[in-house]
Amino acid sequence: MVFIDIIIIILNVIFFRKIEIGLYSAIAIYLMGKVVDIVFEGINFTKTIFIVSDKYLEISNKITEHIGRGITGLYAKGMYTNDEKLMLWCVASRNEVIRIKQISKSIDPNSFVVISNAREAYGIRI
Repeated sequence: MVFIDIIIIILNVIFFRKIEIGLYSAIAIYLMGKVVDIVFEGINFTKTIFIVSDKYLEISNKITEHIGRGITGLYAKGMYTNDEKLMLWCVASRNEVIRIKQISKSIDPNSFVVISNAREAYGIRI
């Protein structure tokens, strides 16, 4: 579908000889995609955050204390370094992601943080 949209935008620019039409078309297609996502998934998107750090206990305590999110520790093994570590896993709202990332980086600037979309999350407080 994205491929077809790109072809339509390129053809608009070629036939009408105005780059503005292509830009407006691209913006309209992007916004329409976001609207479709909101209709099908709702507006309460959640994120899942994985944090790998040697200071996992400090990070988890501060996130729990300041944001009120529970965190799960998963045992992980780095295949490149062959080190075993505790990886933190947290599900949070979009608003809380920035604060969690800041907490992690303030405690351990070398922490490895992965943030991704969670399709659905059910529980006590999401």
